[in-house]
Amino acid sequence: MSIRETMIQDIEPHQLINPYDHDYEHDVRDDDVIFIFDNKRVLVKEHTDHLVFPIKKELKEKHDYIFLFKIDDIRCYLIRDNEEIEGYVFKDVWSLRTDDKHSASFLYALVTAYQLANWYDNNQYCGRCGDKMIKVKEERALSCPSCGHRVYPRIVPAVIVGIIDGDRICITQYAQGYGHNALVAGFVEIGETIEQTVEREVMEEVGLKVKNIRYYKSQPWGFVDDLLLGFYCDVDGDNTIHMDRNELKIAHFVRREDIVLQPDHLSLTNEMMQRFKEGKTC
Repeated sequence: MSIRETMIQDIEPHQLINPYDHDYEHDVRDDDVIFIFDNKRVLVKEHTDHLVFPIKKELKEKHDYIFLFKIDDIRCYLIRDNEEIEGYVFKDVWSLRTDDKHSASFLYALVTAYQLANWYDNNQYCGRCGDKMIKVKEERALSCPSCGHRVYPRIVPAVIVGIIDGDRICITQYAQGYGHNALVAGFVEIGETIEQTVEREVMEEVGLKVKNIRYYKSQPWGFVDDLLLGFYCDVDGDNTIHMDRNELKIAHFVRREDIVLQPDHLSLTNEMMQRFKEGKTC
């Protein structure tokens, strides 16, 4: 069973060989996997129990193939043209997150491809002089032939923070967008250390001082180009929450046994809540 036939099984991030290899673009094989995106949708086979992506021999037109990454011996490519293929339909990438028949490892590969597709689409022209960008052969980068400006894939660091007060943790819900339980989160600002980001975001969103900031783990989140960095910390002094109502609609301390997890198990946020619920923290 493989990505070519059904779905990705047991893929870990280190199995995605991320360094760009220009040589692969001159040797695309008939059974190589092809990702085709249309805005926020991806082309998949219809009427199957698991998602199936097209392979090169199913494409009728000639295309320019962009090598994305390898999964074991399976090479994955991107084409930036929309070709209709009989038996295939476009499905919303975000909606696949809530489809419980797909594994987290499958979505990791799909979202990584989606992130790279967006990067190519958003950097077709030089932001400095406006000339058409070209791919660099020796690495995954785009370069301007006129002024030499070089662009790399966008990665945005952000923190996820589990604020602990004894046997309770601060659970939040965003004011808009995702409607399930979460933790305090926010983006790193220019000139900040990651630890300073944790302190600032906690103060801004829930009005608390924290101490004992400790790193847990990270997670790439290609839906929005994020690299999520998870931390636990302890309340320092007064535990009265002063919620930023522009960012959150709920912020309160919840005991371990009362934590309601997210409906899927894909996010670092959910993993951190689950660990605390089970009495495990770093």
